[in-house]
Amino acid sequence: MNPASQFRASAAALLTPLDRLRWLLLKLLGPLAKPLVRRRELRVMAAGCAVVGFSLAATLLSPFWLLALGPVVLGVPHLVADVRYLVLRQGLHRHRDLWLPVGVPLLLAGTSQFSMTSGLTACAAMALLASGTWARKMIALLFIAALMAAAWVVGDAAALVFAHAHNFIAVMLWWCWRPRSRQRQQALVPLLFLAASVMLVMGWLAPWARGFTWQPAGLGPGYHLSFLAPGIAEPWALRLVLLFAFAQSVHYGVWLRLIPEDDRSQETPRTFRASARALTADVGTPLMVFVILLSLGISLWAAFDLTAARENYLRMALFHGYLELTAATWLFVERPARLEAAA
Repeated sequence: MNPASQFRASAAALLTPLDRLRWLLLKLLGPLAKPLVRRRELRVMAAGCAVVGFSLAATLLSPFWLLALGPVVLGVPHLVADVRYLVLRQGLHRHRDLWLPVGVPLLLAGTSQFSMTSGLTACAAMALLASGTWARKMIALLFIAALMAAAWVVGDAAALVFAHAHNFIAVMLWWCWRPRSRQRQQALVPLLFLAASVMLVMGWLAPWARGFTWQPAGLGPGYHLSFLAPGIAEPWALRLVLLFAFAQSVHYGVWLRLIPEDDRSQETPRTFRASARALTADVGTPLMVFVILLSLGISLWAAFDLTAARENYLRMALFHGYLELTAATWLFVERPARLEAAA
């Protein structure tokens, strides 16, 4: 048996118990399971509400553990989903005309101190090169120019603002991903997300008392306030940290649950084994093996030094926010033809 076949067989053996467990859970639901299995829009809405609800509950129970463990556990899989759905599934990697003007700035956005300038340059190049009307191209370019001007005015704080904003980009991308005929049926998910965000910012929701003290060593309020809300007065600083914890968790859920469900053509859910086969077909066996080893490596590192593992993951993942913004630009310019064809 060649290595690729052996890898697939091992993956199937590991995922078979999960498929059996899901079958048992659906059986326990009885008549409620049938519409969830048959109707994608109902299933996605239920999953989206569950993502928002779990993220809010985790934020209120222990926000600092959520901030610490979220990137370590879900970070690498969510990066793979970014590349898979924004690049590979769209075939953008085959457009050689995008490699230099879009790909190189995105690479620089994750490896240089000029990340904002590089990321917005990639967005501008995508706006010009995407297939769409010149009216949409000009709207996108004007918006990007406004972002560049704002980034120049606020200076170093621009990266921090973008770090907060990029969690909301995922929800926007998911919304744009959907055919127009189904968007109205799923409005509950972004409405719940926005309502919870407002309640956290306004201080109408706050973690329970132990949620402030139950925290990993070195990754408590002081650490996160210094990175996510430096120089901001209380109570707004802590509220911004709580908002980030909540929105980042939803961000992961969107990429790992909602977009995969909406992207595929099959109306009924896949088994875990079928999902693994589809993922391997999209990204290739060598990259899958590398991703699994990287995820395990970061998790093992976190067991010995959680702070270092988390910080180095975040440093490695710098590019992905700009990739999402570039994809949002592409979706805006090409949206009519793409979504009307899917409707």
